[in-house]
Amino acid sequence: MLRTGAALPSFAAVRKELALPELANSATFPPEVQAEAERTAARHAFAARADATDLPLVTIDPPDALDLDQALLVRRTARGFTVDYAISDLTAFVRPGGPLDLEAQRRGQTLYLPDSKVPLHPPVLSEGAASLLPGEVRPAVLWTIDLDADGQPVDVRVRRALVRSTARLDYEGVSADIAAGRPHPSIAAMPDLGRLRREQAQARGAVELVLPEQQIEPDGRGGWRIVLRRRNDVDLWNAEISLLTGMCAADLMIKARIGLLRTLPDPDQATIVELKQSARALGVQWREDQGPACVLSGLDPREPRALAVFTEASRLLRGAGYVSFDGAVPQQTRHTGVGAPYAHVTAPLRRLVDRFTTEVCLALHAGAAVPAWARQALPHLPEVMAASDRLAARAERACLDQVESWLLADRVGDMFEAVVLRNSDDSGGAHAAGNADVFVTDPPVLGRCFGVGLREGRRVQVRLVEADPATRKVQFKAVHSLDPARGEELRWTSSARARSV
Repeated sequence: MLRTGAALPSFAAVRKELALPELANSATFPPEVQAEAERTAARHAFAARADATDLPLVTIDPPDALDLDQALLVRRTARGFTVDYAISDLTAFVRPGGPLDLEAQRRGQTLYLPDSKVPLHPPVLSEGAASLLPGEVRPAVLWTIDLDADGQPVDVRVRRALVRSTARLDYEGVSADIAAGRPHPSIAAMPDLGRLRREQAQARGAVELVLPEQQIEPDGRGGWRIVLRRRNDVDLWNAEISLLTGMCAADLMIKARIGLLRTLPDPDQATIVELKQSARALGVQWREDQGPACVLSGLDPREPRALAVFTEASRLLRGAGYVSFDGAVPQQTRHTGVGAPYAHVTAPLRRLVDRFTTEVCLALHAGAAVPAWARQALPHLPEVMAASDRLAARAERACLDQVESWLLADRVGDMFEAVVLRNSDDSGGAHAAGNADVFVTDPPVLGRCFGVGLREGRRVQVRLVEADPATRKVQFKAVHSLDPARGEELRWTSSARARSV
């Protein structure tokens, strides 16, 4: 166990290994970058733009978030719905080719560590002048999307505007208000629209893995713990608004044959066949006329067999990337996780590419030429974003491995109950020795396991044989199988906490 009352153990080793800054504040930025950020943050006058401060927009984010990219208003209309979606306008603060721009292009995205973050932009902007904080007039890019009664977009407009968020909401609070029948008026229509969009995602064949997310947080006793976060309905509905906007942006750019898309190729038929066979072996009903999206959407992630199927289904989501184009539409435009062409445009405070794709969309909707600085950057952005995505994934996994090894360091030899997620043994024999990825439910950790009886979806009892904080390695040995537990829910013993998409 970690020392009670001691300072929180740091992730300095992870930062050193990944060459990340030691401090996540203004000192991590070169002086000329911080100076430009402070100058632009002090600006109170912006180029001519529409006044939309009368819209009662609200933000929905984790309670401790300050980098608020998005504010929304969802209304019912005689035709169906209208969504007003305000996105922080970074171009109002970042001069193309200037120190801020070049540093952001070097970083790619904000990196989140449990004890700090490495922001894309100096906090004076990302958590201050450019953040859509409540009660503050902010420059924004305002998407207005009219939808029919089925939740399908029928008209899309995008423009620069001044906006003012009227309230800062969080997921748990919004969920409680909706359950009590008193939703905030600005998002009272969101549940109905969110459900419609979720239904359409399944109809499009969008592949979504509803796996609980491991999340690190202070344990209140001088250490860290891992909790499981399951996305609630408000989280999912809010994500649908972002996805809707990204699909509208992609459609705009594809029609004009210029832009940048977030892509994920469709899985090959052999991968789908293998997943279908694995699912059926676990007792999951899968008709021949059903696609992966339909089957996966019907699984309960609390069931051991569902965890195993979702883990296997991760093979369907390989090959994510970005593709830029100018003059001809690329062969690959679809994002199989969305079930449609899609572009990142809704998180410019935290992700570099959004500032450039937004600039393209603004120009296209206005019938104007795409600014040269944005057009010239398009070919290079996929490589920049791919590199930053890899770094973000490494940082997240390293931090989880570190906390898992800390939590288990003094428990070598102890027994745990686990679920087998993926077996590396190709023989498939029930008694063959092999290696597998297992999920221990308490504490909620992932680890490698060796031994016999490691059949996917099965509950097993395992013994911890290694937990080394220096190498961040955790390994278990299977002792014996428990009941198959098909249909039995896992009892999550750790609390969950919502986080923004």
